[in-house]
Amino acid sequence: MALSSALSAGNRSVTLREVTLFFLRLGTTAFGGPAAHIAMMEENVVRRYQWMTREEFLDLLGIVNLIPGPNSTELAIQIGYRVAGWPGLVLGGICFILPAALLTGMLAWAYVHYGRLPQAAGAFQGIKAVVIAVVGQAIWNLSRTAVKNWTQAAVGLGAILAAALGVNVLLVLFGAGIVLVVTDRMSPANRASGLAVATGLTATGAGAGASALGLWPLFLFFLKVGAVLFGSGYVLLAFLRADLVVHWHWLTDAQLLDAIAVGQMTPGPVFTTATFLGYILGRVPGAAVATFGIFLPSFLFIAVIGPVVPWLRRSRATRPFLDGVNAGALALMLVVTWQLGRAALVNATTLGLAVASLFLLLRFRVNSAWLILAGAVVGAIAR
Repeated sequence: MALSSALSAGNRSVTLREVTLFFLRLGTTAFGGPAAHIAMMEENVVRRYQWMTREEFLDLLGIVNLIPGPNSTELAIQIGYRVAGWPGLVLGGICFILPAALLTGMLAWAYVHYGRLPQAAGAFQGIKAVVIAVVGQAIWNLSRTAVKNWTQAAVGLGAILAAALGVNVLLVLFGAGIVLVVTDRMSPANRASGLAVATGLTATGAGAGASALGLWPLFLFFLKVGAVLFGSGYVLLAFLRADLVVHWHWLTDAQLLDAIAVGQMTPGPVFTTATFLGYILGRVPGAAVATFGIFLPSFLFIAVIGPVVPWLRRSRATRPFLDGVNAGALALMLVVTWQLGRAALVNATTLGLAVASLFLLLRFRVNSAWLILAGAVVGAIAR
């Protein structure tokens, strides 16, 4: 069955109640990040419930990898639409997001009230060390997909330089995509000089200006992030730090790391980090507008762009652009991880936690949720 007809038809044999209960359960129990979420969806939707074939599932997975936003959340939205039409699109996404958002909001309340006590501070210090290792593992895994040849590697190095020099995050991502589109049309003899010029130009980007803190600016910021963020949820680190910490000074590096740590501790989408940050910046209204803003584009993209993406995949012009965006996203992750690592790895305990966690993640594929729990215990004891 063609993808477009499969999406438009919808499988009405699956009830909205089934969609609601499945994604509520998944959103409550799906620890381990986007890769784990996608594996759980495939196990249930394809093998257990047989809502669709494996080929149809892979088609939907291909779409979410080609559009901005959190991959596992967009896959939940796609599946809901595929099996239950427009109501399924809305319920699939909301039910996957809601449990994590509520739990993250409760943790944000506890953090604001108790996070500065010595015991809690020690636990968060241990958690932050493990988070650095988790992001390091994501960078390693993504690099094997994002960097396929020497041209993409060169673009990635240029993006690392640009990010390290403070160039705007969006300029790094889209600049990397445009460079790969241009070099893809060059002869091999001209590519090296073209890449050298492009790398030199990356340092000319300007940062964002200061902005007043309020619900409307908060909503617009997270709406922008949800609308343009390609790649893994861990790339979220780069966007958040660039504006909330560096340009606007709404947060500190320590608060940002704590937010990412909570996003790792909770089930469901890593993007519910926005709920935590929104609560810190604006309490309950801030948490609500931040969560709504960062996830709204995913619903709109799936509803509008989804059927068009197979054409984008076949286009010679857009394929290298998306490859460049992925290389730029990886570069941003590397630079931000280095910057945050300097704040998180402050003694022998945190350094040992990070090294041990990275080894366990890469060698034995230990669930990151267990490592974060262990990091909290070790940090509290060491404190």
